[in-house]
Amino acid sequence: AAQLTESFVMSQAQVLAELADVMSEAELTKGIGQSHHRVDRLVASVPALRHAWVVDREGHLQLDVSGEGGRSEVNVDMLSRLHVLQPVTTITIVVLPVAPHHALIALIHAANSRTTGTVAGLVVDGVALQSWLQRTQSDTRVSVVVMSGADTVAFLGKPGGSAQTLSSAQKIIRLPTGGTWTVTATHAVTTTPLRWALWVVGTFGVLFLAIGLLREQRRSHEAADRSVELERLYSDVKRANQAKSEFLANVSHELRTPLNAIVGFVELLRDGFYGDLSPRQVPPVDRIAASASHLRHLVDQVLDIAKIAAGRLEVHPETIVLRPFVLNIASELESLVSEKGLSFSITVGASLPRVRTDPTHLRQILINLIGNAVKYTPSGTLSVRARLVGAPAQANVRRSGSLGVTAASEPVLPARAPRSGTWVAVQVVDTGVGIESKDLERIFDEFEQVNAGPRGDSMQRGTGLGLAISRRLARLLGGEISVESEWGRGSTFTVWLPVNTADLVREAVPAPQADVDSIA
Repeated sequence: AAQLTESFVMSQAQVLAELADVMSEAELTKGIGQSHHRVDRLVASVPALRHAWVVDREGHLQLDVSGEGGRSEVNVDMLSRLHVLQPVTTITIVVLPVAPHHALIALIHAANSRTTGTVAGLVVDGVALQSWLQRTQSDTRVSVVVMSGADTVAFLGKPGGSAQTLSSAQKIIRLPTGGTWTVTATHAVTTTPLRWALWVVGTFGVLFLAIGLLREQRRSHEAADRSVELERLYSDVKRANQAKSEFLANVSHELRTPLNAIVGFVELLRDGFYGDLSPRQVPPVDRIAASASHLRHLVDQVLDIAKIAAGRLEVHPETIVLRPFVLNIASELESLVSEKGLSFSITVGASLPRVRTDPTHLRQILINLIGNAVKYTPSGTLSVRARLVGAPAQANVRRSGSLGVTAASEPVLPARAPRSGTWVAVQVVDTGVGIESKDLERIFDEFEQVNAGPRGDSMQRGTGLGLAISRRLARLLGGEISVESEWGRGSTFTVWLPVNTADLVREAVPAPQADVDSIA
């Protein structure tokens, strides 16, 4: 509104200055008639014109034009004589109140020089300024008032409106004459209930924000305290685990010496080194030997799990041929298989590539898996199979019968290997009691047993460390152990051994040799 008021005053002052210049030129050139067209154009450009006049320096009236409202109540002679006396070019703006919210604006321009002294004036109705101010629109605006001192120059709005909460802002504008006008804009803020509602909402918002910040701060402190507590607990658990591993390793190591002595002396007794045993002494000695061997096996398992947990188990890889290696292990376990009357077959191709791994650890894995298969297979068959998986081009595996036994069928491998690459999959397949699907992962945990025997039968029950040690050893060798089983229909444990691509370059094919062997 202030900018519009300034532009209105400047536009009227510019028209007045041009009018004075036109009349001054006409006075000098004695061509007043020729200037009527320009004068008419200038007068027509003034909105809401009430009166326009021009007086020369001798006081002669050169121009006297009345607008639509007729001649204004302005003493032209008095104003012209007043401004003829001004020594410099100046513009005077006079506000003439007509009604409480209505005024006339008089602009007088005096141009005094050696050659000319013209006084020009315009009287404009304040309605023109109100029209300019209507260019601004606002939904909440109540009124705009332009004041010159105590006089109202223009008023836009509804005077005497209903009482409501208002907010006003003032702007002082400077006129070309050096005087000032004041522009005041009044807006309706809101109704009182809405204001209270906004205050309440704002207060609750700030309150909720403060509560949220306090809660987040408290949670951050609790999280920091919990982190410190967890770090302390982790340190305690780490020290306790390390102490447990060291204790198990030390105790197991100390137990092995007397156990080896017991086993050695029992063997001497059985061999008759201290004299022949009577028929009544043979069964107790055999029971002592079996118990001592079982106890030494348990101590070895505890020692192995302690070494693996402590990271002190070493790997010494060697290149082995898988077929004779598996046959050697099977021959050692032949007595266990024969004792239960199981049918034991081995299907390991002679054309399989050599595997670079630790033979001691692989031997322990296979012994654990075959021993578990024998333990949990009351009757039926037990087989060990091996197959190359993931090779770019696999050679045909020869299969033939041996010892009157029909060749084993193609092994059913898991859906995919642990990861991409070339693998030798060694499978131990039994037709025993099987494992439920919910226990397939639990059986690899330490000291976990499924369908264990009664606690009094320690020879049958075991420690629950065999599969845990086997999986850790397989991962230590760069492989994995997976299991597939169905309750009541047997289990298939697969040992995945990585194969180096250089070992896939096979040597000359040896003499024909049966891939399927039957033991028991």
